[in-house]
Amino acid sequence: MFSFTYKEEWIELGDYNISTENDIVMVRQMARQCAKKCRMGIVDQTRITTAVSELLRNMFQYAGGGQVVISEGDVDNHHALIFTFVDKGPGIENLEQAMSDGYTSGGGMGYGLPGAKRLVDFFEIYSETNVGTTIRLMKWK
Repeated sequence: MFSFTYKEEWIELGDYNISTENDIVMVRQMARQCAKKCRMGIVDQTRITTAVSELLRNMFQYAGGGQVVISEGDVDNHHALIFTFVDKGPGIENLEQAMSDGYTSGGGMGYGLPGAKRLVDFFEIYSETNVGTTIRLMKWK
């Protein structure tokens, strides 16, 4: 499924269920704290926090919630902060269209998914209609 499968050497920093707006706030704060703990600069901390926030909002709005796992580990000669988002929502019918700037299926501005992708070093998304969506993003340290 993913180019980089979960590796036992990766250190899990947190596993969070998203079912309320308070969960979104808490995980967004955890993302920033993890980036800071990994000694990322303020710009990268902000990029990660923004990308994570966008994906959490989408997960909550379109799928009613889901799960986020935060990990740290080595990936292809990089040390990375890794976020994996999993939901069991309706899925995304047309990924190519959803990844283009300005496309929205819910009345937003349509920059969430493509914007999140631009803010990180690695971004993969898999979605199946009526099954759900899984996204993995990474930011190199």
